[in-house]
Amino acid sequence: MMVLDSSIANIALPAIGRDLGAAPSESIWIVNAYQIGIVMALLPLASLGEIIGYRTVYRIGLTTFILASLCCALSRSMPVLTIARAVQGLGAAGVMSVNGALVRFTYPHHQLGRGIGLNALAISVSSALGPTVASAILAVGPWQWLFGVNIPVGIAAIALGWRTLPPNPLSGRRFDGVSAALNAAAFGLIFLSVDLLTRTRAKIMGAAGLVSGVLIGAVLVRRELRRPRPLVPFDLLRRPIFALSACTSIASFAGQMLTLVALPFHFENSLHYSQVETGLLMTPWPTAVGLTAPAAGWLADRLSVAVLCAIGLLLFAVGLGSLALAPYSAGPFDIGWRMVLCGVGFGLFQSPNNRMMLSSAPHDRTGAAGGVLATSRLAGQTIGAAGAAILLHLLAARGEVVGLWIAAVLGLAGAALSLSRKATGPQPPL
Repeated sequence: MMVLDSSIANIALPAIGRDLGAAPSESIWIVNAYQIGIVMALLPLASLGEIIGYRTVYRIGLTTFILASLCCALSRSMPVLTIARAVQGLGAAGVMSVNGALVRFTYPHHQLGRGIGLNALAISVSSALGPTVASAILAVGPWQWLFGVNIPVGIAAIALGWRTLPPNPLSGRRFDGVSAALNAAAFGLIFLSVDLLTRTRAKIMGAAGLVSGVLIGAVLVRRELRRPRPLVPFDLLRRPIFALSACTSIASFAGQMLTLVALPFHFENSLHYSQVETGLLMTPWPTAVGLTAPAAGWLADRLSVAVLCAIGLLLFAVGLGSLALAPYSAGPFDIGWRMVLCGVGFGLFQSPNNRMMLSSAPHDRTGAAGGVLATSRLAGQTIGAAGAAILLHLLAARGEVVGLWIAAVLGLAGAALSLSRKATGPQPPL
């Protein structure tokens, strides 16, 4: 549900705008509010999970998500829907922030890669099915059903989770509300300002917000550096293997999102495929990720994660380069195998890298590691989306292919970062 709701509303934006009498520039906040709600709360809720329990945060987040979904379905104005989507994002953050930690406490260490691979499979399938599910719902009902469908599914998830989610040792420390507020303000302003700078004409407001977010972030860093168990986990980022894994994730997800934003324009504008054909051409990528991720997780329990991730990202970069070099006469098969190569490469990288990030943290800091894992993914995706918007604005059609080449370079950079983890030596004992 969390992954579906990241994209499912995109399909319905025109219908929602018409129904609520909102302009397209206002409708986009249905998507932005959800994403900003997530990014503001990820690290604070991951820290809270170490204090009151990951399954408690998960249950509260899921309950919040369901109630907010009900509010979305009942909304009759754009401001109410936007606020409900922001609250829905906070609920989603409660699930995403502790998801990795719960996987670690569910599977024994020698099967952790397998568990992460299965989790990645669920995420990839949800990502691939998002547009299809949205189209199917809208074919038989109004846009409100997109949010209403979360309610019965969410109730079933709560019932399952109440019985099965594992406990974890509690840290016993107090929650740092001041740092949580600074974190929310810094991340919220930065992500919002990047969107304003790249997708609107409010350049001055975007620049002012970005500067404000950076300054608040500097205050947060200064405060957190002095703490032994900080909300922003600098204690983990001081570990070379963890920091390199986070940087690898940011570079790789930036390349992925840059590609996924640029490709539809390339397929429709340059290769002259229809919207339906473009949707079908985009499907092999997440499908290949989903099929590869479980096998990659299994391999991560047995082989060098640094090498496995590097191989995956090299395949990813080769696939992107082949897409950039594809002729304008390329048929569906010629594009399809290139998309599969990108997906297989990314699938080989994703599960092992997530395993490395979680397993390189002490057990009592698993929540913080999971928070960084989710935050680095969102940070990379935001950088990639912003980069694509800038390239398409400055270079028009040429920006589509330039974006693919930049994404390939980011994949190569991720591979180099991954290989550098071998030089850090063995992981510290868990």
